[in-house]
Amino acid sequence: MAGRWQVRLPEGAVMSLRYGRPLVMIPGPSVIPDRVLNAMRRPIPNIYEGEVVDLTYSLLERLPAVARTENRAYIAISNGHGAWEMAITNTLSRGDKVLVLEVGHFATNWAEMAAMSGVKFEVLHAADRAAIAPKAVTERLLADVGREFAAVLVAQTDTASSVRNDIAAIRRAMDDADHPALLMADCVASLGCEPFEMDAWGVDVTVAGSQKGLMVPPGLGMVWVGPKAWEAHQRADLRTAYWDWTRRTDPDAHYWIFCGTPPVQHLWGLAEALDMIDEEGLENVWERHRVMASAIHAAVDAWSAPGGLELNVVDPAHRSNSVTMIRTGGVSAQQLRATCESEAGLTLGLSITGNADAEFRIGHMGHLNPPMLLGTLGTIEATLAAINAPVGGSGAAAAAQVIAEATTPAPRPPAGPEDPWS
Repeated sequence: MAGRWQVRLPEGAVMSLRYGRPLVMIPGPSVIPDRVLNAMRRPIPNIYEGEVVDLTYSLLERLPAVARTENRAYIAISNGHGAWEMAITNTLSRGDKVLVLEVGHFATNWAEMAAMSGVKFEVLHAADRAAIAPKAVTERLLADVGREFAAVLVAQTDTASSVRNDIAAIRRAMDDADHPALLMADCVASLGCEPFEMDAWGVDVTVAGSQKGLMVPPGLGMVWVGPKAWEAHQRADLRTAYWDWTRRTDPDAHYWIFCGTPPVQHLWGLAEALDMIDEEGLENVWERHRVMASAIHAAVDAWSAPGGLELNVVDPAHRSNSVTMIRTGGVSAQQLRATCESEAGLTLGLSITGNADAEFRIGHMGHLNPPMLLGTLGTIEATLAAINAPVGGSGAAAAAQVIAEATTPAPRPPAGPEDPWS
């Protein structure tokens, strides 16, 4: 009977299952909540007085809490790379040297931008597929007897490799060396996803962007500035008119907070996103991301088989809660990604380390819940079967078990005379 009802497609037609709401699970930009999109859908107001001015000052008051600091935040119309440049130009001078702690791609990329402004840098590489070893940081800084390094640059989560660094341990390593360098942390891929304590961990500069854990479209770069960084700012000679913190701090000229016209729609979106974080509770946001990451890690471990998939980061303590990079062995990552997108409407992240057919990434940051996550993993598992990839077991089932263990069942409804539970 099944054949009787089977739809016969016209010759040459190709059937696909993707015709529903597409899901983009790349490591940023992340899924934008409808609440944020609706908050941004407003006409342009008077930017010189009134609502937008009040909104701007309220955001500057609210942003320190997201980075767990009492220090001031600055907002720029930019992506994370612009925020990198704001941090560099406001604290360093031509000829300064920085130590770069590299676990993938982005810390060195940050330093290369600084080098175009006359800053020298040295890269300290972590072991392959691992986080930076704090002992290595201490040893290198102890060897810097002339105190050449003005700053240490590190990404909390490297978006390319999905390695997570222990920022608190790096600060302790710097203290063990009694080194005066600033600690600058790139939290573009981790803020709002991973525990981060700017003040408690002794971070001098924190850098982030709007488009990942903060759930706002790309367009806002943010920098939080500690007292040591502000002191360095006073003598920095890389300062430029657009990025300059002093100019953007002028209490009598709110127009210069953004060095000109404010990003009005993005500000409304950011306010709504911060409301959503406050409603959930920042620690609960962190825990939700931990559970989702654990589910993905369990799925990949279950799928693992000779010639098949495996997690890039070996040590669970070094794995990010916001992005996971997966090695595919003999499986074509490009075929896997292309099939997921064309046949099921699921977009996965490509590799940016130069081996596009042997790696892919899953972004799991910001606006994310079990239906989205399990749908992603179920689709990947179905695609693995469709392309005859070697699979050890059901990753979707392993992930579901992680979600089950983290789920608090709702109370059972009270029994009634016609209640189906009775």
